[in-house]
Amino acid sequence: MNINQQIQIDDSELDFSFARSGGPGGQNVNKVSSKAILRWNVKRSGALPPGVRTRFLEKYSSRLTKDGDLILQSQKYRDQGRNVVDCMNRLRDMILSVAAAPKKRRKTKPSAGAKQRRLNDKKRTSEKKQSRRRPSMD
Repeated sequence: MNINQQIQIDDSELDFSFARSGGPGGQNVNKVSSKAILRWNVKRSGALPPGVRTRFLEKYSSRLTKDGDLILQSQKYRDQGRNVVDCMNRLRDMILSVAAAPKKRRKTKPSAGAKQRRLNDKKRTSEKKQSRRRPSMD
């Protein structure tokens, strides 16, 4: 399975199993195992570069088992093949969401003019609020 130019997952790492879908559907649901369940061990996979693996494990830690397996299932369609493709597309989207490293934040300082405008606005607001007060008896 190709994710992008740098990341390819060997099909032997992806383990598919099939089960009967739930919900309405009559005899088709009762007879056909169309639900696709994809199991992929992220921790043992050699397909992901170390940085991508770290970001994947951080972002999707709640979706992993204790052994590091990611389990995706699809029962959107009535046939097995389309559900398998749906699982693979969802896995591809998950990996692509963490493939690009986040940009480092550069510290910046406000300009002297921006500081002065901020202080002038604060002073103007303060004067406006003070003018609403009752005059003191002093």
